[in-house]
Amino acid sequence: MKSFLRSLVYCASLLLSDVLATYHLSAGDPHLSAAQSYAQTRNNGRPPPRTLNPAKTDSQCRSRPLDLVFIIDSSRSVRPGEFEKVKTFLAHMVDTLDVGAEGTRVAVVNYASTVKIEFLLKDHFNKPDMKKAISRIEPLAAGTMTGLAIKSAMNEAFTELSGARPRSKNISKVAIIVTDGRPQDQVEEVSAAARASGIEIYAVGVDRADMRSLQQMASIPLDDHVFYVETYGVIEKLTSKFRETLCAVKVEVVEDPCKCEARLAFQKQAQAAIQQLTAKHILSVVSGGMRFIINSLCNTFH
Repeated sequence: MKSFLRSLVYCASLLLSDVLATYHLSAGDPHLSAAQSYAQTRNNGRPPPRTLNPAKTDSQCRSRPLDLVFIIDSSRSVRPGEFEKVKTFLAHMVDTLDVGAEGTRVAVVNYASTVKIEFLLKDHFNKPDMKKAISRIEPLAAGTMTGLAIKSAMNEAFTELSGARPRSKNISKVAIIVTDGRPQDQVEEVSAAARASGIEIYAVGVDRADMRSLQQMASIPLDDHVFYVETYGVIEKLTSKFRETLCAVKVEVVEDPCKCEARLAFQKQAQAAIQQLTAKHILSVVSGGMRFIINSLCNTFH
């Protein structure tokens, strides 16, 4: 038991920073700067991030079949290097999915002032081809017409003609929107229409993203569908969060608490604990938060 707790303490030191980087903070929250600063410091000390490699596929989870459409912002505010990180994030997401004609189908909608459907749900049924298609995506620049992009996804990407499965097959339709700005058009009504048609929407905000707009786009509960990361440099952290959400794996008891399934379960518990800490203005004092979490976990074993 002592050996297990020592391992758990070590994992806690790693995972707390990951939680801070993906923790959902409201716009204007006074703790936002502290959380971002600590998470960025932790990220800068890590090994170089993985690059986009179409030939490489990571271990996958057994996900429930989805019709999944990524809607990505490539407006002028997204620098070329940042857009490459978005593409790497998409490739890592593909790695986690059970891609195939009978499994998860993926499409990508690219937008700025205009909208371009990069590939449809019917176009690629294997990971290497899909990742090659992602690697060829180029930014569109100019404005941020997020509402138009959602409408285009609903009317053109989520159709049976484009490869979406019919309702009778009961396949979940999911859209993941990634944006760093404020929409230049209306998103509330078109997002409501998309949700009413059966599309589950996740909204990922980066840096200057408008939190109110993210909340207007996303499905409910908002805590499960709105995410924020401070820079594109840490967007990769969300891969594990979406893996937890989209994958139907059973968490097994493992001796090493740092293994993947245990990390996901621990991260979820830590996020709940940090929400309590924020209310008490302890988030900025990381050591205090660490003691709270570890003591709570240790008491569980007594």
